[in-house]
Amino acid sequence: MDRRNLLAGAGTLAAWAALPGAVRAAGEPTRIVFWHAMSAANGAEIDRIVRDFNASQSDVVLEAVYKGSYPETLTAAIAAYRGGQAPNIVQVFEVGTGTMLQAGPAVKPAWKLAEETGFKLDPSSYIPGVRGYYSLSDGKLASMPFNSSTAVMWYNKDAFEKAGLDPEKPPVTYDDYDRAARTLASKAPTPIASTTAWMPWIQFEEFAAIQNIAYATEGDGYDGLGAQLLVNGKPFVAQLQRFMDLAKDGAFKYTGRDSGPDAIFYSGQAAIGFGSSSGRADIVKNAQFRYAEALLPVEPSLNPKPNNSIIGGASLWALNAPKRTEAEYKAVAAFYAFISKPEQVALYAQHTGYVPVTVAGYDATEASGYYAKNPGTDLPVQQLERGELTANSRGLRLGRLPEIRAVIYEEIEKALQGQQSAQTAMDSAVERGNRILRDFQKSARG
Repeated sequence: MDRRNLLAGAGTLAAWAALPGAVRAAGEPTRIVFWHAMSAANGAEIDRIVRDFNASQSDVVLEAVYKGSYPETLTAAIAAYRGGQAPNIVQVFEVGTGTMLQAGPAVKPAWKLAEETGFKLDPSSYIPGVRGYYSLSDGKLASMPFNSSTAVMWYNKDAFEKAGLDPEKPPVTYDDYDRAARTLASKAPTPIASTTAWMPWIQFEEFAAIQNIAYATEGDGYDGLGAQLLVNGKPFVAQLQRFMDLAKDGAFKYTGRDSGPDAIFYSGQAAIGFGSSSGRADIVKNAQFRYAEALLPVEPSLNPKPNNSIIGGASLWALNAPKRTEAEYKAVAAFYAFISKPEQVALYAQHTGYVPVTVAGYDATEASGYYAKNPGTDLPVQQLERGELTANSRGLRLGRLPEIRAVIYEEIEKALQGQQSAQTAMDSAVERGNRILRDFQKSARG
């Protein structure tokens, strides 16, 4: 999606009268629609939130509609906008943030919604990793934080013990991880010593943030559309070479893209599985071994004081549409206010495995005794709050980032298959990724 395409249908907008808000009669509640991408247990939690919100007041009726995966939901929202029937709220995954910011009049930024409706939206109330990702360069929140996770290292405590490793002492540095993986390769009962989900995100984007290394110019894309990738620099090439060496020695196995490798860990096939903290529910449900999550490894030679990690997940965007009423925007603001309450933030985190996105929500979770009863569940928040939030640890604000990740996947896969060197892989990733960025820049300018 780009600004030109998103706005392409603006001249043909029609049929707004069919939307719930337009048929509101005097005295009736305002009806608004929320499109989301949550299924299964997380979808049930969306239904719970909607029920609680609707029951908490009588002025607004919110309808939640599942529209498929994150990309499918975004695509559906674009089509709806072009047809003049955009939902009031749409859930957009975090890598779509840079693209949404170029959507122009299609969206109403969270800060502007707050300003127009009186909704109190304090960016400082959000934990740094979340605040940084969804903030503009002036600190204002562009979208409403909702479901946020971060990357962690899951490990099989039984496998560690059988390999002679201390199950209570997971690797802290990448050198520690390197040694542990090689030990597991020779002594662990699992067929795979270590693997990783979401390799571009966890092993390169998170790696850069924690080590305080720029991933792209223009402040990782926050300061302008002219950003260029920097992932062919020495730290990134060395990082890829690390995994190539481990793979060659049988201590690491690449098992696929995105969340596909998650099942490799919780099925007991891998002793270490890097993945999202939001994978906890599946691990709890499926793992037949003792497990724990740990912070991502750090590289002290690059940054002796590691920074915060960056988030995964999604945020909420209010969409504009013809004849959208002031009452509807106020209804959206009322929903935003509801999900921002500390008790709601805490409940959502405890029910899903996502992190509490606000400081007060974290405090409420801690006060409830949840962390004490579920050791390790506070590690993702600790990692997101660690150190200093810098221009390199806010997150990435790059247009068409999903396409760039796909390019990086392709180049990494070729390197791991022995088809090219680490330097060649990352040089190619930069060249191809920058072409995507220039295309996005051109389209955003119209």
